[in-house]
Amino acid sequence: MNRASDRVFFALLSIVVGTGCIVTRAQQLPGATPNPQASPAATIASVAPQPLARNLGRDEFTLTTDEGMWLLNDFPSKQLQKLHGFAPSKEWLEHVQLGAVRFAGGSSGSFVSNAGLLMTNHHCASRCIEQLSTAQRDYVKSGFSAKESKDELRCPNIEVNELVAISDITEQVNGATLGRSGAEYHAASKSIQAKIEKDCATSSELRCDVVSLYRGGRYHLYKYRRFQDVRLVFAPEFVAAFFGGDPDNFMFPRYDFDVAFMRVYENGRPLVTPNYFPWSLAGPKEGDLTFVAGHPGHSSRELTVAQLEVLRDRSLPDWLLHLAEGRGMLTEFQRRGTEQKRISSHLLFSVENSFKAIQGRVAALHDPAVFAAKVAEENALRERVSAKPELKATALHAWDDIAEAELRFEAIRLPYLMLEQGRGFWSELFDHARRLLRSTTESTKPNEMRLREYTDAQTPVITRQVGSTAPIYDDLEILTLTHSLTKLREELGPDNLLVTRVLGKLSPLELATRLVKGTRLRDVKVRKALLEGGVSAVAASRDPMLELARAIDPEARAVRKDYEDNVEAVVEKSSELIAQARFDILGTNAYPDATGTLRLSFGRVLGYEEGGKFLSPFTDFRHAFDRATGSEPFLLPKSWLDSKSRLDLSTRLNFCSTNDIIGGNSGSPVLDRDAQIVGIVFDGNIHSLGGDYVYEPKRNRAVGVHSAAIIEALDKIYRAKRLVEELQAARP
Repeated sequence: MNRASDRVFFALLSIVVGTGCIVTRAQQLPGATPNPQASPAATIASVAPQPLARNLGRDEFTLTTDEGMWLLNDFPSKQLQKLHGFAPSKEWLEHVQLGAVRFAGGSSGSFVSNAGLLMTNHHCASRCIEQLSTAQRDYVKSGFSAKESKDELRCPNIEVNELVAISDITEQVNGATLGRSGAEYHAASKSIQAKIEKDCATSSELRCDVVSLYRGGRYHLYKYRRFQDVRLVFAPEFVAAFFGGDPDNFMFPRYDFDVAFMRVYENGRPLVTPNYFPWSLAGPKEGDLTFVAGHPGHSSRELTVAQLEVLRDRSLPDWLLHLAEGRGMLTEFQRRGTEQKRISSHLLFSVENSFKAIQGRVAALHDPAVFAAKVAEENALRERVSAKPELKATALHAWDDIAEAELRFEAIRLPYLMLEQGRGFWSELFDHARRLLRSTTESTKPNEMRLREYTDAQTPVITRQVGSTAPIYDDLEILTLTHSLTKLREELGPDNLLVTRVLGKLSPLELATRLVKGTRLRDVKVRKALLEGGVSAVAASRDPMLELARAIDPEARAVRKDYEDNVEAVVEKSSELIAQARFDILGTNAYPDATGTLRLSFGRVLGYEEGGKFLSPFTDFRHAFDRATGSEPFLLPKSWLDSKSRLDLSTRLNFCSTNDIIGGNSGSPVLDRDAQIVGIVFDGNIHSLGGDYVYEPKRNRAVGVHSAAIIEALDKIYRAKRLVEELQAARP
């Protein structure tokens, strides 16, 4: 999800829970009838994780389950051969790397034709669909299908990244930070990473990201081709894509047609690429080996027990409360009318999805067996570190240092969240104001001294965001800004000096209304002129939203510096020491935590037992019609009802597999041994929610749309002949 002001509820999840389509703003994270009494707490399996038999030799360790979100440049092909009888070649992996793309902001997709056609989830494309809609032409409700190339509509704010190269830069980063700690460590790390990214991104068509792996144990440089002309080709109706709504979310069986097609353009023409995945018309069978190539946003399997305790006891419950308040506010707003529902549906979906996902993570951390397994794993590693004098001297203190840093963060948590992370200023217009203020200010500094999101390597992102033509709705802006200003006063206190400076004598509603009605930043031309005018133009502006951004910027920067120097730097340095100790003792046979970068998981199409019943791994069109009630959330659109007689109702619709996924994998292609499309991931089941911390092989499942269902629906429901022909013609 890409709505800039979704940051308030979602971007910070990268700190406390991870990202996704992603849902974060961008991340998500499915026949018998699912158990209506099932709760996340009841369905998290109480078993210790059984990941790998780890040995020191890279070629000697043994895979025992389908666990793992593996690096493509360090994939365990030999071990997979022993487990599943197939070893992906270097050429196979390189092809997958180029065909699986990332949507900047937190979701996945894939090329499915040589003419730049992309497949992703409807919920990952939903922000574009919403932005292209109007009150008179609501594509969220009616769906969209471009009959000809000229009908494909450009998304206002979408960027797609294709990974073209990965290089190990660990020695460069570690050399720059050697012997440093605290603020000095953070400054050196930030400086070398900014330099590496700038040297790599030699044009605006390239994007380069330094990625920390194994919590600082390794650093890789990811080089991408950047595409910013992305156009909508096809999307079904929302009720078809999210059939079952929140009650079915993260459940299985599922009956969702959660798919959308877009196209990448280059120089005004469809991108010509040989790096696409051909279509399997048959799709997967039970027991088939499947691969998921995508960009999982964030996982927490390498966190220390102290960090997990903070998540369990403080951060996650706090976010649940704020998500619950946001859900109530948006639900009430939707009841005001059809237009209010249209402009806020994407946001409400994101809030509800995140709420349910975090509930599952809280349940996992409260599962005694899961937490005991994490404690035992950490204690075992610490004991082995203590037994080696050199490691004991250099690394044993790292766990305690992280615990102390977590305590220090608690002292600044509220101002950091409210001011720097923006929880107190939930507004797209405020986001534009801060972006203009900070980008022009930071551009006057040496590249390596800037805030990380305003370095030279990020210039194309800033330019795209400032120039976005996405509509901004005053009523929704006033609603969210009023809510967040109210929370600002509540959390920091009415006598807080910054609160009194911001609100003055006005109520949150009065101030929000004055700011939204008075700003000119909804005008793209105004924003572009301010960005091009630089520091002097922004300083001279008396736009009320810019004035607000200026008023809080000193305090926001100060608390950010405190966080980076005294919390983030300590955690990063200590995590690096723990990672190096783990490498020394256990070797490098494990995959790193998810980082929003390309990973490959493997698994099998496999059902599982639930409540004493075995669930088949497949659902079909027939049972989707049986499940429909005629009202939301179990409402099938008219296009489906009118086409029922034409459909082969036995066609498989959704399926589940043992692939290890997490938020950010939404939109990932599901591939067979021949790297053909056999489906697309859109969710996990309820047991996958604890996958942020452990993978449980018996019931943790990824959920996807079957490739046969996609062709069946495109052909017989939507009559998208041009699209069907393009997919069928895309052969190896």
